[in-house]
Amino acid sequence: MYTIISATNRKGSNTLKVAKQYQSFFKSMQVDTTLYTLENFTSMHRDGHFDTLEKEILIPTEKFIFIMPEYNGSFPGIFKLLMDISDIKQCWYYKKVMLVGVANGRAGNLRGIDNMTNMCHYMKMDVFHEKLPLSNISAELNEDAFFKENTIQSIQHQIEGYINY
Repeated sequence: MYTIISATNRKGSNTLKVAKQYQSFFKSMQVDTTLYTLENFTSMHRDGHFDTLEKEILIPTEKFIFIMPEYNGSFPGIFKLLMDISDIKQCWYYKKVMLVGVANGRAGNLRGIDNMTNMCHYMKMDVFHEKLPLSNISAELNEDAFFKENTIQSIQHQIEGYINY
């Protein structure tokens, strides 16, 4: 099972637009994905809603795709909270992950990708080597879709590699 996580609770974010585009690219390569957005994530501690999320999505997932916006030189705290309250061994240990950074700045959340790489290694996750920082994201999307051929090719190349990973 592949799961894409849109790692922000900000409504109407570019992160969710990018996550939906990734889902579309995976589908075009005959790979089904689950898309989970943190837009409505409200668990500040373990509760029934979170237990369902773990049981139905996090634990069964074998390969994750984290689409992470840049927040203060890293990634959103709400995403870290999701990981912190989860059963780390069941949800994350020995699972594969692909990292995508999203930012309007020029670095595409490189620092957040580096921070998440370190965190994933600590949680015994296998991080795919091809990490993609998507910078100046507002100029990359037109009507919520990527339109620049170089960007589309980079994303497709990343996904193809991850499918074979």
